[in-house]
Amino acid sequence: MEAYALTDVGRVRSQNQDYIYFSSDRVGSLGNLLLLADGMGGHNAGDYASRFMVENLNSYIGRHKSTSPVKVLESGIRQVNRDLYRKSIENQALSGMGTTLVAATAWEDVLFVANVGDSRLYLFRNGRLQQVTRDHSYVEELVALGQIERNSKDYLKKKNIITRALGVMPDVEVDFFEQDLQPGDLILMCSDGLSNMLDNEEMGAVLSDCGTLRTKTERLVNRANEQGGYDNIAVLVADPQISEVRSC
Repeated sequence: MEAYALTDVGRVRSQNQDYIYFSSDRVGSLGNLLLLADGMGGHNAGDYASRFMVENLNSYIGRHKSTSPVKVLESGIRQVNRDLYRKSIENQALSGMGTTLVAATAWEDVLFVANVGDSRLYLFRNGRLQQVTRDHSYVEELVALGQIERNSKDYLKKKNIITRALGVMPDVEVDFFEQDLQPGDLILMCSDGLSNMLDNEEMGAVLSDCGTLRTKTERLVNRANEQGGYDNIAVLVADPQISEVRSC
């Protein structure tokens, strides 16, 4: 696994509440680990929530030796969520804070993904970008009910209303996804500061270009800022290295 990650405050916000961690080396029983969180809350609360979730989840996974990626991710996310919720109750300055989370690990040739909120994980394969995670948002629930069309005017107007986050309740439901990996695949994880600024075609075009993972990540952040940079931007691009890296 090779990866590069970058966060940027954007052009409007004064504080960066996105937080990223990745390790190509073993973390506990996992051979690698990718984490991305987008915090929410006034003052420093959003920044605290995203950092707390990522750092404490990484620590939890490092201490536990479960042979199941799903089990260790789920138990870790639930435990850290309870700890984060407790912090919000004990400290008035942190009241109302929360964070999204997308987590992933490659186990042999399978990618295991956990998701809460509207931060996303995409798989880039053969020039096509496919969203693996499903947003926990008000508009996605309406799409599922057939009451609104994805990317319609009403959808875009209300897409930032999320229906699930970490730290806002003592327990949380975590969605899991499994994706078979193939030679040449790339993994893209991002906060909505990227996905709200660029569509799948634009992001896919950047990933299709020649260049290193760092170059692709920086280009994505720069493009989001060029489109307005209305939110913090977090981007992680990873190559699971299922086979030899193709030449460009």
